[in-house]
Amino acid sequence: MSGSVYKVIVLVGTSDKSWEEAAKNAVETASKSLKDLRIAEIKTLDMRLENNKVIAYRAKVSLSFKYHTD
Repeated sequence: MSGSVYKVIVLVGTSDKSWEEAAKNAVETASKSLKDLRIAEIKTLDMRLENNKVIAYRAKVSLSFKYHTD
């Protein structure tokens, strides 16, 4: 019987432009050290404020990748 196993991690990406870019930054950074990325799921979106102004967008991302034992 064959099957696959996937590991899920949670990352927080940031951007000074948008939530979409924040999520993209999280995935692109993870892809530099992880192989076989499968699914990215946005868990929460928030903003960092300073002096009543938005200074950063943050995306909490659950990211799954294929788990290899070799």
